[in-house]
Amino acid sequence: MSQHIHPSSRRINLASIGANVLLWGYAAIVILPLLLVVSNALRPTREIFKNPVGLPTSPSFESFVKAWEEASFNIYFFNSLLITVASVLLATAVSALAGYMLGRYKFRGSMLLTAYFLAGLMLPFRLAIVPLFLLLNDMGLIDNRLGLILVYAATGIPFSIFILSSFFRQLPKELSEAARIDGAGEFTIFGRIMLPLVRPALATVIVFQFVPLWNDFFFPLVLLRSTDKWTLPVGMTRFFGEFQADWSTLFAGLIITTLPLIIIFLLATKQIIAGLTAGIGK
Repeated sequence: MSQHIHPSSRRINLASIGANVLLWGYAAIVILPLLLVVSNALRPTREIFKNPVGLPTSPSFESFVKAWEEASFNIYFFNSLLITVASVLLATAVSALAGYMLGRYKFRGSMLLTAYFLAGLMLPFRLAIVPLFLLLNDMGLIDNRLGLILVYAATGIPFSIFILSSFFRQLPKELSEAARIDGAGEFTIFGRIMLPLVRPALATVIVFQFVPLWNDFFFPLVLLRSTDKWTLPVGMTRFFGEFQADWSTLFAGLIITTLPLIIIFLLATKQIIAGLTAGIGK
């Protein structure tokens, strides 16, 4: 006996196949250039000129060593890592405390305070570069990593408070009430009960802060003058000028710059998806 296939299920299968084809096609478009960069970074420049899309016959990491040592990528990388990680940690810590209070408690002026923080999402920080520069100059923080860290932390706080306060607001009040009955203090409730429950939101705000700060060119260019304090985006401008004919080293530098972003996405993918899709099934 032949089984009858309902037309609706056939349409669903075709839609699923089409979606998979589009997704795999997009993945190929994104991944293939990255594989080409990795392949060319492992080949000498003269071999790249002969066959730009070929595979390395004898892979070598000399271009990575050259980019790391001769092109000062060790200095740029350390500065970027220090400034970005410190900025993200500072902004996330402040935002978690503020988001907890604004999301869990209603008090006089709480709505005004929330609106004040959210106004930061609508005002581009780059428009305030002149008064910001004068302020940091009066404080002695121009050409200082600490000044850039404080600026970066301030730019990440509005978005982080918006996300974290929404997550804290969704948590049941019974959790904190039960903890208070057991004698837990406010910081214990925050640190041991509430904060672990918003890990997807924390991962989301960390990644959404880390990526633009790691790639930012504008603020380090304006606020940092010494070459030994430059971050990777600013250092890349000098790097491309010095090694414009050495393609192998250029590709190696691009990989060194991109690698931390790939690692953080791989480590936080599950938490990011959980954070972005939270509440959809409710």
